[in-house]
Amino acid sequence: MPRMPLTVRDLLAIPSLRLTLVAGSAGLGRVVEAAHASEMLRPAAWLEGGEAVMTTGLLLAAPDAGTAAECAAYAEDVERGGGAALIVGLGPALPLRELPPALATAAERLGLPLLTAPERTPFVAITKAVFGARAAEERRTLERTLRTQRRLTAATASGGGLDALLRAWQEATGTGVVVCDALGRLLGAAGTDGAAALAEATELLDVVALRGLRGSADGDLASGRVQVQPLGASHLRGFMLLLGAGSAESRLLGSVLVSLLSVELERRHLADEPQRRRRARMLDRLFSPELPPDQARTLLASAGVAAEAVRVLAVAAEAEPADLAADLALAVPGGLVRVAGDAVEVVVGEAVDVEGILRRFAPGQPAGIGPAVLPQHAALSLRQARALLPTSRELGRPVTATEAGSVRLLLSLGSPVLLAAFADTVLAPLDARDPDGVLTETLRVWLETNGSWAETAALLGLHRHTVQSRIEKVAHLTSRRLDRTEDRVDLWLALRSRESAPPHGP
Repeated sequence: MPRMPLTVRDLLAIPSLRLTLVAGSAGLGRVVEAAHASEMLRPAAWLEGGEAVMTTGLLLAAPDAGTAAECAAYAEDVERGGGAALIVGLGPALPLRELPPALATAAERLGLPLLTAPERTPFVAITKAVFGARAAEERRTLERTLRTQRRLTAATASGGGLDALLRAWQEATGTGVVVCDALGRLLGAAGTDGAAALAEATELLDVVALRGLRGSADGDLASGRVQVQPLGASHLRGFMLLLGAGSAESRLLGSVLVSLLSVELERRHLADEPQRRRRARMLDRLFSPELPPDQARTLLASAGVAAEAVRVLAVAAEAEPADLAADLALAVPGGLVRVAGDAVEVVVGEAVDVEGILRRFAPGQPAGIGPAVLPQHAALSLRQARALLPTSRELGRPVTATEAGSVRLLLSLGSPVLLAAFADTVLAPLDARDPDGVLTETLRVWLETNGSWAETAALLGLHRHTVQSRIEKVAHLTSRRLDRTEDRVDLWLALRSRESAPPHGP
């Protein structure tokens, strides 16, 4: 939709104003946004840009102000302030009867349109003409917007789906548009290469995704300016990219398009509900303890999951489990998702980046990630995943089965005060006699090498006998027998507790 703004050429062509062009014809295409009367010799500070500056030349008519230098400085100031044109009133009853030649020379050099108005044309008439033209332009814009809105609404109601709506938009506005789902996968495009635009806009999509339906972003792609808007009624369903939508008119219509696209994606979401229920029932069969291996593989293959091994996620839904399940069904290959009580259970191939999916769709929500197992053992992975939910809730992050039995996880679950007290009790004798930490570091390396004298000596650059001497001294100071597993574990846990402890404040 071409915009039809008022230009200096248009203003000059209004017969009732009786304006005359004297200089600066190169600037006749400048857009006139307003009319501003000023008798200041330096009006730039009072301009916002796009004004037709009107003056009677009161100060220019002064004996010491009409010099070539002053005229040039005045014209340059109007140009610097973004003035669209300079209009000088002339007449016997006005300060200037004739235009100073130096002002015309300066205006021509700057490409600043210089117009004269006869005494019988009041400046208020010019002001009314400018604002009347602006009002007419806004009225035409509103009319075009309403026509386009009706056209888009008709395309939505036609049954042609997303493609029909995007084509109607591009034909009506000439603006390229791309629509993708919540994972950034292309759903449709018109007037541009959708795949290329999405590849370029990955970072912008991530920024908007973090804020959900409250987010939006603008940026520059190789193809031009792009605006990213989230789509969805009450839940994020996807994103819209508008390419080159910079005018107020396109931005206004863009909000209409966002609403219509949100309705379309919500319609798709509801249409997919039967399929989500069917796949949830498939999980009921997959989690059967007596499912034969060949049937388990066949079931996964029917859902499009060809992995040799699978793992199960259990996510505690803090809001609406059904919404979270729908998001995860869209995100994971195969869409094998079901709601079980207040948790959502998901089956994925072992190679899927489950932590990345959880960061996008379930940030901050407790999640257990079961071990990778053969398909017929999915129920085992499910039990472990659900068993990890309390630990995940305690830690505030997803927990995997592989880390569930690690000492690091146990330490992270412990009270920092109790861990510090335990470490101080075990290591206090070393703290008192080992201010430089030499004995402590030797002990740490020796324990991590499983008590290897040679490996510890090589890692620390020491003689083997030096290592043995230091370890004997540690045993003596701590009253521990380092040939006993229990004593070694106590010392190692004490060292780990200190490593995992938060730094002390000032």
